[in-house]
Amino acid sequence: MFEMKKVMTRDGSETFVNDELGQSYHSFTGAVEEALKKYSEPLDVAGLAKKQDTIKILDVAYGMGYNSAMAIAIALEANPSVSVEIVGLENDPAILDQIGTLNPAIVGYDKFHKMDSKNLEFSYVSLGGGKISVKVLLGDAHDTIKELESSFFDLCFFDMFSPSVVPESWSVGLFESVFKVLKKGGKMSTYSCARLARDNMKKAGFLYDDGPKVGRRGPGTVAWKE
Repeated sequence: MFEMKKVMTRDGSETFVNDELGQSYHSFTGAVEEALKKYSEPLDVAGLAKKQDTIKILDVAYGMGYNSAMAIAIALEANPSVSVEIVGLENDPAILDQIGTLNPAIVGYDKFHKMDSKNLEFSYVSLGGGKISVKVLLGDAHDTIKELESSFFDLCFFDMFSPSVVPESWSVGLFESVFKVLKKGGKMSTYSCARLARDNMKKAGFLYDDGPKVGRRGPGTVAWKE
């Protein structure tokens, strides 16, 4: 369990700083902005919701659930009857226990993200009839991802702490596991463009390109499985 402190980002949403690692869970330019512009928009969650009845998302480093919550909101706005199935991987129970203290400007977050380290899943039916489910697997992502079905997910949000601080979280092995559980044509987005991250994605079988530049000097990365 890490020591952490709550801070306000510039878009008015809150995040936490992990004192042990000296890093925040989100960019200080805006935690909600990051969830939208680095994950849901680059992977075109809205477009996918209009094409498919169900979207399946793997959220690596679930944290406070902003990325998943944003994806649910965007998907339901695009198609009120779409179903969204999310599996999150998270190693730190303390950050899950902070979810109840937050109220970001993400539609539905305050009503539906009622989870903590002892309540790791929830589900509901949207007003449009879409079935929404979120389940978090608690533990080291290198291990918990092995519990998942191959070729199951449409999308992956990869939001680990930076490669310079925890390079082991950006290993070839973990990217190989992500590659395995993504469907053919599945996509992954991350905020990092670090050489270590991109080299290991490529070794795992991914193709990649620049993602958006939001709150950082460099772009993010969008990768995909052919």
